[in-house]
Amino acid sequence: MPDFRLPDLGEGLTEGEIVGWLVSVGDEVSIDQPVVEVETAKAVVEVPCPYEGVVSARFGEPGEKLAVGSVLLTVGEPEQSGSGNVLIGYGTSETPRRRRRRESNAQHASVQRSEHPNSTLGTPEPATVPAPPPATAPAVISPLVRQLARENGLALDRIEGTGPGGVIRRADVERELAARATPLSTESAGRRIPLRGLRGAVAEKLATSRREIPEATVWVDVDATDFLAARAALPTVSLLALLARFTVLGLKKFPELNSRVEGDEVVVLDQVHLGFAAQTERGLVVPVVRDAQSLTTTELAAAIAAHTASAREGKLTPAAMTGGTFTVNNYGVFGVDGSAAIINHPEAAILGLGRIIDRPWAVDGQLAVRKVAQLTLAFDHRVCDGGTAGGFLRFVADCVESPIKALADL
Repeated sequence: MPDFRLPDLGEGLTEGEIVGWLVSVGDEVSIDQPVVEVETAKAVVEVPCPYEGVVSARFGEPGEKLAVGSVLLTVGEPEQSGSGNVLIGYGTSETPRRRRRRESNAQHASVQRSEHPNSTLGTPEPATVPAPPPATAPAVISPLVRQLARENGLALDRIEGTGPGGVIRRADVERELAARATPLSTESAGRRIPLRGLRGAVAEKLATSRREIPEATVWVDVDATDFLAARAALPTVSLLALLARFTVLGLKKFPELNSRVEGDEVVVLDQVHLGFAAQTERGLVVPVVRDAQSLTTTELAAAIAAHTASAREGKLTPAAMTGGTFTVNNYGVFGVDGSAAIINHPEAAILGLGRIIDRPWAVDGQLAVRKVAQLTLAFDHRVCDGGTAGGFLRFVADCVESPIKALADL
């Protein structure tokens, strides 16, 4: 019986945390069928099994970490179908029924395991079909909902589910959290949020950036009236995509900002792997559009839209969130005017766009109401001086103020 081990998930990742099982002992699996959700420092991914057969053992519980190469599943020979010799108690009619129960068994089995904290990593489940769960065992809509409840110390059997058949949804857990929220007192320390997985990786990168990068910030107000008009004329191109287009043009003129520091050298990079900030339910992630310098405006906009959708669905691979050389951020969507952003280590700079609002602005010597926004650039002062940084920011600002002229040069 082959053992399926946690595969190398790429980008130097050495471990993953089990979020939830998608199969139970006794289930039949096919080649490339997802069998477990694993959270790495980059994303939550569904891990497919390369074998076909019956799950005879499972290793690890939700919330436990496994090193790359650790055994996840043991897969036995598939059951025989049709007529022929069968073992007593394992008739051919059992297979379709087991398949129909696969999803519900996976949910109930996860609940049963979470109620027995003394379970240890590496102890396989018995090679039998799990017994039906108790009538009071709660069902959840996804393993991520169970994880949210566990991290906040909520008992699922005390939460009223509003999903079909009483299934507990994310909104139900969040409603319970809101109901329990009270002002802090001397006896209360609030709730604890573990810095692990994606949240922990982001925290570590930000801390490293603050420790190692001597950053400086420059900013400029821009008349974004024509910028909004260009966006309206290009329905498939978002404001962030337009800003990304102008950023790539600026990096062609000021390549020092598309670099990183390695030891006692500044390495100026030829390719622009453009990262952009995307807000998801799991927090802020930075997908990367590779070789952005070779894409047209429409292609760049499509790539950003596709990466954003994947990020919000939790389907980004670790490779899609690493290797960036420069980051853009439209923090105006949060209703703020400006921000001294933290550079996404080991990159050399990050460009941000604040909210676009009506403000008085001088146009041809006359006061007018225009759509005005603020652009900010945080940069590593080791890779360039203020003149280079200011030149780049002014170039991008000019593109925002006269987008048609900038796009005509492409």
